[in-house]
Amino acid sequence: MTTRDDLRASKALQGADFPASKQALIDYAQSRGVDQKSLQALHALPDREFESKDDVTDAVPQEPEGEDAPGGTAR
Repeated sequence: MTTRDDLRASKALQGADFPASKQALIDYAQSRGVDQKSLQALHALPDREFESKDDVTDAVPQEPEGEDAPGGTAR
């Protein structure tokens, strides 16, 4: 996952009804024809009920983008 996945998930769920389960959100996004990266972000969510779109974006796993490893310096 990347730092942009929370934005992808949020955009994919515009207009979704809450509360909603993970599967209901995935089904909703698929019905809207969202891109594969957005669906991957939704599939990475924990399997639970979400109260709002903000609840979803907070739950999307985050990892830094790029190939840089955190900490240290290149030698």
